[in-house]
Formats: sequence, C-alpha cells, structure tokens
Amino acid sequence: MATRSERLWVGIDVGKGHHWAVAINTAGEAVFSRKISNDESEILSLIATACETADEVRWAVDLRGKTATLLLVLLAAHDQQITYVPGRSVSRAAEGYRGEGKTDAKDALIIADMARVRRDFSTITIPSEQTCTLRLLTANRRDLIADRVRLINRMRDLLCGISPALESAFDYARSKGAVILLTRYQTPTALRRTGVKRLTTWLQHRKVRSPQNIAEKAVEAANQQHTALPGETRAAALLAELAHQLLALDERITANDREIRETFRADDRADIIESLPGMGPILGAEFIAIAGDLSSYRDAGRLAAHAGLAPVPRDSGRRTGNLHRPKRYDRRLRWVFYLSAQSAMMHPGPSRNFYLRKRAEGLRHVQAILALARRRVDVLWAMLRDQRPYTLTPAPAPAGA
Repeated sequence: MATRSERLWVGIDVGKGHHWAVAINTAGEAVFSRKISNDESEILSLIATACETADEVRWAVDLRGKTATLLLVLLAAHDQQITYVPGRSVSRAAEGYRGEGKTDAKDALIIADMARVRRDFSTITIPSEQTCTLRLLTANRRDLIADRVRLINRMRDLLCGISPALESAFDYARSKGAVILLTRYQTPTALRRTGVKRLTTWLQHRKVRSPQNIAEKAVEAANQQHTALPGETRAAALLAELAHQLLALDERITANDREIRETFRADDRADIIESLPGMGPILGAEFIAIAGDLSSYRDAGRLAAHAGLAPVPRDSGRRTGNLHRPKRYDRRLRWVFYLSAQSAMMHPGPSRNFYLRKRAEGLRHVQAILALARRRVDVLWAMLRDQRPYTLTPAPAPAGA
C-alpha cells in the first residue's frame, strides 16, 4: 500500500476528449500518472484517489475554457483549490526539463511541478450563473458582428462587379434602407426602369427612412452606367440573397443585444457601472463577463495590468525607467476601457478635460485615450468598492483617515 503524503500537487493537461493527470509530492516525485476521460465518473474517481493519497491536495490546469468546465466544476464542488498555469508558461518551462519530446504526461508533470514551486499563479474560481450567461452572450455577439462584416464585404464585392457607382453610393454597414433596396433592385437597368417615384413608393411600403433620398441616390448612380457587365444576372441574384441574410442577421444581433442588456441590468452592480460616462450596457456586460466579481484582482493596479494599461519596466544595466506596453494582457478588457474612454472624451466633463490636458502635454491621440482609460480603471474600481454611483463630487474621506 502506498505511503500517504502530507501534500500533493496534481497537474492536469486538459484535453477535449481526455485529460492527463500527474501527481507529485513535496519532493517533486511522481506519485501517479494516468489518462482520464472527460467524463464525470472518471473525474470523480481521480479526485477520490488524490484525496486518499494525501492530506492536502492542490490542483493545477493549463486551460480554463469550455473544455475544462466539467473538470473545474467538479473540483470546486469538492472544495478543491485550483491553480491556473498558463500554457505559454508550460511551453517555456518545458525547455528546462529533460528530453525534447512532448507528451501529455510530460506537460501534466510540468504543470504540477510549476504549481509546487511557484506561488504567483492565479487561483481559479467558478463564475456565477449570470457571469457565465454574459460570457456566452457577449461571445455570441462578437461572432455575429464578425459574420455581419463578412456579409457586407461580400455584398460590396459583388456589387462592384455590377455597378461600381451603386457600390460607392451608400454605406451598407449603416444604411438599412440601402440593404432593403438591394433585396429587389441590384442592377442599373432595373433601377432606371423603375424610376425615382416608383422606387420611393416601394421603399415607403417597407418603412424605410428617407425613402426619396435613397431612391434619388440609387437612380443617380444607375444613370452613370449603361453597360451590362459579365455575370450581372447571377451576381444580382446572389446579392439579393446576401441582402436578405444581412437583414436577418441584424435582427439576431438586435435580439442578442436586448438579452445582454436585460441580463446585465439584473446584476446589482449595473447601475453603478452604467453611471460612469461612456460605459453603456454592452461594454458593462463585457466588463462583468471578463472581470467577474473582481475577486481575482487585489487592487485597481491588478485590474489595469490585466487590461494592459499598466506599463511594465524593461531595465537592464544602466538603462532604468524604460517602460513598455505589456505583451500579455486581455485584449477585450483593454478594448472595453479604451472604447468607454473614447466615448466619454467626446462630451464636456472631467474625461474630456483630462484628455485635452494630456494632448497639451504632447501625447498623441491614442496615448491620451490610454492614459484616460487607465485613470478610469481607478475610478470604476473605487465606485464598485464603495458601492457608489459616479458623481462629479468626490466621495467623502472615511472617518479617521
């Protein structure tokens, strides 16, 4: 019978169909190594084996996405401490271990050993149901927006092969009326034959804004070309199909945004977050989806570092004070603070005053926006800490301060 260890570190190389788990003791010696399916019964068996082998068990994984959800939930349900060891750290550390080969077992051993030796890795907590829902909805929104961009680019490409003048006449990403027009009329010949008056009436029946303006611009573009281009008939049919798809996709995006707003505003912090100028429900939902309950951040500086808004030093020898933008940060979180800062800067108030002051100091536009975004991290952190909405009047100092 194996000797019971005082402490055990179990490193798990997470996979879609199966995981590989390696447990090591305080001396760094492997206690067991096994392959387990991504299945509830096998994961529970692994947890039981580890807990029977040692008085204290600490777990470490290299992934925390959907592939690892079942594993992480089961570990959390059994009150197990889970450490996140980034895959990049594992890859770099592998060079210091014997052998050039790469196997799941070796990766799991490295994960366990790094969790044993280092204490600077973050601990994984299972997010709330609301946070998980916002993560799914915001991720779905990004996919829908990407699909919309692809559809518009395909439409423009096809339309350029039919009528370059009509392609440049409208901003199809913003003008719903122009997209509705393309569901029926795509060629210069069809637009000239219909005429401004009939085209305006047709658009009015479909509740298009400024129908006469759209009709006049379309017919004007059609009058600039009297030559039918090769493949025009088939391209027009494909263009009509894409226009219908774009309208349907816009409805899906609208419905998804509505659900995001409803889910976000059900959070107790929604009113506080939305009170910050430039932070609407979509950006607020993205913030909660990434940051969760803020328990992973010790202070506002850690949150700013996660967003890539805290410069890191690269000093060497006599070179000191050499600050650079970090390479490892959450691009989405940075986008949230950058976009909200840019929106707030456009209106009179403290944000605009701060931006103009930074510009006067010689910073470029992007640098000034980033400086404003960094300052807003501190403001939002203080608002959530004190449970106090944004106001122009500073919060009173705590008693005895």
